[in-house]
Order: sequence, then C-alpha cells, then structure tokens
Amino acid sequence: MNKFVAAVAISLLGATGASANVTEEMLANDQTMTNQVVTNGMGRHLQRYSPLETLNKENVKSLVPAWAFSLGGEKQRGQETQPLIYDGVMYITGSYSRMYAIDVKTGKELWQYDARLPEGILPCCDVINRGAAIYGDKIIFGTLDARIVALDSKTGDVVWRDKIANYKEGYSYTAAPLIVNGLVITGNSGGEFGVVGSVQARNIDTGDLVWERPVIEGHMGTLNGEPSTMTGTLNATWPGDQWKTGGGATWLGGSYDSRTDTLIFGAGNPAPWNSWLRDAGQDNSGKGDNLYAASRIGIDPATGEIKWHYQTTPREGWDYDGVNEVVSYDDRDGNQRLATADRNGFFYVLDAADGGFVSAAPFVKDISWASGIDDTGRPIYNEDNRPGDPASAADGKKGDVIFASPSFLGGKNWMPMAFSQKTGNFYVPSNEWGMDIWNEPTTYKKGAAYMGAGFTIKPNYEDHIGSLKAIDPATGDWVWEYQNDAPLWGGVMTTAGGLVFFGTPEGEFIALDDETGEKLWSFQTGSGIVGQPVTWEQDGEQYVSIMSGWGGAVPLWGGEVAKKVNYLNQGGLLWTFRLPKEMAAN
Repeated sequence: MNKFVAAVAISLLGATGASANVTEEMLANDQTMTNQVVTNGMGRHLQRYSPLETLNKENVKSLVPAWAFSLGGEKQRGQETQPLIYDGVMYITGSYSRMYAIDVKTGKELWQYDARLPEGILPCCDVINRGAAIYGDKIIFGTLDARIVALDSKTGDVVWRDKIANYKEGYSYTAAPLIVNGLVITGNSGGEFGVVGSVQARNIDTGDLVWERPVIEGHMGTLNGEPSTMTGTLNATWPGDQWKTGGGATWLGGSYDSRTDTLIFGAGNPAPWNSWLRDAGQDNSGKGDNLYAASRIGIDPATGEIKWHYQTTPREGWDYDGVNEVVSYDDRDGNQRLATADRNGFFYVLDAADGGFVSAAPFVKDISWASGIDDTGRPIYNEDNRPGDPASAADGKKGDVIFASPSFLGGKNWMPMAFSQKTGNFYVPSNEWGMDIWNEPTTYKKGAAYMGAGFTIKPNYEDHIGSLKAIDPATGDWVWEYQNDAPLWGGVMTTAGGLVFFGTPEGEFIALDDETGEKLWSFQTGSGIVGQPVTWEQDGEQYVSIMSGWGGAVPLWGGEVAKKVNYLNQGGLLWTFRLPKEMAAN
C-alpha cells in the first residue's frame, strides 16, 4: 500500500482500526481503502479496479484457495452476487433473496437471513440477487417480491423493511442498492410486465421514502411525500396511453459520479417489445422515441430531479435494454467522462458534465439493426432489420421474422465491465449471438407478460459465443479479445498488478494479462461463474473472492444457446483465494 492510501485508511478508520460503523467517507474512498470492499463496483463509480499490486503478472501463478463457503440447501440458481467486506466480515446475497455474513478469515458462517417470499412472484430472468449495500451498522438488500430490507450487520436482525412496488403487478428487485449521503437508492425490475421504471431514495435510518423519480414521461415524481415534477412532457414521445405501462425498468441499479454529484441510472426496454404499438411517427422529430426508456439518466441525488438523459436506442424494438452500467472515469487527457457498453452492441463515451454524446463504436462483430451512430449520437437504422408489424400480416397474428444481431440478451447484458487506471482501457464481457425475432399482437393485463414478440437466440460463430474484449475508450479499438465457448455472464475486475479477473459458465476463474490478454492463471470452481470478483488485503496478504453458481437468464431464455450449455450444473460456492506472503516477492 502506498503512503497516500495508507494515510487515507488511517484517517478514516481511526487509530483503533475498522471497528467503527461504515461512513459516507468510507464509501467515497472505497477504492483506495484496500482492506475493505464496501460498495458495489469497488467504488460507486463502478470502475471495479483495485490499486493493489502485491498480486501481479509474475506471481499470480501462486494464488491458492484459502477457504470456500457453501450456500447450502436446494436453492442453487444463478449466484450473481458481489461480496462486501468490512470489519472482518464478508456479506453476500444468494438466489431466492438470501443474505449471509461470513468470517472473512475462516469462511465460517456468522448468520443467515432468508426472506419469506410470497407465492406468485414474477421474476423475469431467474431468482438471482446481485448484492447488498452497507452503511452505519446496517446491511441492506432487495428481495424478489420488490421489497428493500435493512438488517443489523452484526446479528442479521431486521431493522426496517419497505415495499418498493407491488410484486403482483410484475415488479421485483434484484440489484445491489446504492447509498449516497445517507440515502438508500434503488431501482426496480419487471420491464416484461408493463411496469413503470423508477428510482427511489429512502432515509437510511428509517426506510422512509424521500423521493421517487419515474423514468417514463408523463408520470409525476414525489419529494418528501408531495408531488414534485412530471418526468418529461406528456405524450411528447409516446402515443395515447402507452406511457402508462411504458416499461423502462431500472433493474440494474445505478452509479454515482461524485465529480458532478450525479446519480446515473439506466432505463430498460419500453413495453411492449412490439415497437409498432408505440410508434408515433417515422420522421426524425423524435415523436416515437419513447422517452426515457432505453436511456441513461442523470439524477440529482438530493431531489430526484432529472439533470440530463441520453437515449441509446430510440424507438427500441429488439429488447436492447438501456440499463447497462455507466462507469465514471478520467480519460488520458484528463477529461471527465462516462462510459457504457449497451445491449445494442455499441460502446459509448459521454461527457460527465451533461451526459452529452462524445463517441460510439461497436464492441461486437455483427451489428445488424444499425449501420452506425451519427454525429449527434442517434443510431443510423437499418429499417429492414426492424421486426415486422403484425397489422401488416395477412392474418394479423405475426409480423415478418427477421434475424437481428446482437440477440435480445445483448452484446453485453448485466455483467459488469471494468476500467483500469493503469492501462486506461475498459475490459468488456460480451457475447457474439443473434436471434430470429418477430412481433405479435398483445394487450396489457396487470401481472401478465406484456411483450408482443417471439424470438429464438442463435450463436453467430461455431467456435465461441463469449468474448472478453479490452477496449480503448479514446478510439473504440479492440486492444485484444479473449474468446470463450459458452456465453460470458459474470463480472470483470482489474488490478494495478496488471491482472484482469473473470469467470466462465464452464466454471473457470481466470486471470489474464491486462496488456495482452494472455491467460496467466485459472482455477476450476465446480459450477458456472456468473458472480462478480473482488480483491482486498488482509494481514499483509492479497485475497480474491468469487461466487460460483450457474444460472441467470441464459439457461431460461437462450434458445439454441441454452441447449449448448444445458450440461452445466447449478451450484452455490463462494471461493476465496490468497497469495501467500512468501510468494509475494516471486
């Protein structure tokens, strides 16, 4: 640890070590405080970069297991959590809305909390949970019945719980909450059920709602229990009453850019998928854009007011969800930037000040729906690659089938990319696949799927689907590519030691050289990895953890791709590795 990092750690923890409660300052400095991980993304900017360099390219071959923790029971589906580590305890969430506290030195369970889920929950894409948030003496996470729960971090006892939305209408919650200035910030899930996406902020101590910001135009926000402002302008980009069930779920959670004091959330696909039902004009006036679905949105954390928006896929019709994470970073020239890799296959760089478009470049090989992004940041559509209008079909039941790439699961889906302050590059987990897709008639019914589309996913190449790419954000160029047979569905982490960590559905946990993509180390975890790695230092040694447990959307929605990986076993095992002190110099 360098002197600056050590000084920050001492000043924030105090002379007695990490016994104090988690503070706003600790959250803000999480990346530099290398003996802890107290934020999703290893920093609220979501860079997933560690300044630790004890573990490096030369000695990573000596990384060995320290302990493993089993989630136990029969609930072993889709373990996508990111661990949090504080004051000698690791916190993880599990499928079916479970929380575990584990002794970080021994792997022994300290307590477990199981949410009592009601009958009739409607999760779209498996019963996963992506992690928790920690602040003060509380650990907070969301549940599949669209609730938010605060637990005592020492005992696991419930301190407060509140309802985000009504699960009977199709709402759920799977993301890790975000905490900024004593507020717990959450989104919602359920875009396939005609819900309305929103962002909510609650008082960390009581759970009381402070503000709510719907992300579909026409809906009214609230502040301190009173109506505040309308989102957008009613019927500016939505026809008729379509905005009332407009989708735009904020299901992945958000990031926080402290440089501009801005929350940044992605809004998912508009509902229904059948874009002809939401069409309000084919000119370039923006009438049919369906704001603010398929967008990134900058929000004032104190009031919930929208500062700016950038829509990646106007008039979206392929389920190119705009929810992917937005990472704050400084480019090599010192400019304050934001980066996001969209499901639509393009990697975008935005201006951090106002979300303005800077550049875009493909990060997958065979984008068919658009020929590029113009100078204003709008896509240049290939109109022939829009799924056909069922109303134009002879029987009115099924529009023309088209093959679109990427598939609706995206060039990149939820799985988080990482940024390296060492190389200045992003490391993007992507997939090379396409789909047959067609539109169908549909009507809204509360609590029922509201899609109006059918689809079958297909691999684009025989020798790989997964593709981890190192991308230069200044040019959009691919520095290198690491191909994998099965789709990639887990998070990526980079380190100052020159390493890129990620896992595969085949169960391999892998470290690559950040400059060349060469495989330097791997370990077979026994089940597919869809979790998110973290690293920290403890007793003078560097540790790395990853959750192993196959599941998520691919086996449920993957069509021909799902058949390709149907041999993979589910699981629930948290692996923790260490670099022994005697190996650190080797």
